Amino acid sequence: MSITPRITPCLWFDHQAEEAATYYVEIFKNARITTVSRYGKAGQEIHGRPPGSVMVVAFELEGQTFTALNGGPVFKFNEAISLQVNCETQAEIDLYWTRLSQGGDPAAQQCGWLKDKYGVSWQIVPSIIQTLFSGPSTEKSDRAMTAMLQMKKLDIEKLEQAHAG
Repeated sequence: MSITPRITPCLWFDHQAEEAATYYVEIFKNARITTVSRYGKAGQEIHGRPPGSVMVVAFELEGQTFTALNGGPVFKFNEAISLQVNCETQAEIDLYWTRLSQGGDPAAQQCGWLKDKYGVSWQIVPSIIQTLFSGPSTEKSDRAMTAMLQMKKLDIEKLEQAHAG
């Protein structure tokens, strides 16, 4: 029996919902497309989409459910919302950074943030990031923050070295 989560992020695309969902599912290990819904004749005067074209794609990435909606060109993604990927190793950071930034906006890359080819913002961060920026020593966290502000893709070893002094 499948349990529907109470909260599911919905990503609004012009017409690339299925393409984007497939792209994301190919990047993450534990990922799958669960359903694809299509526009029908009903409401065509409002939505303007051809019957049979993709309306919504439901998918999962690492246990998190998402929907991708082909809603038209009205809305665009911006940095006000981002998807954070917590990584245990530098190899994971390198993998997700490389794959998700392909075709994206290089100007939007800073401090572990990137924008993918669909305009979705991602944060590719080491799982220890909160530990480096919290704790009793503001000197240590300030050094780690200063190091991070110089990076595009985060480097765990350099962040740890800066934190240690």
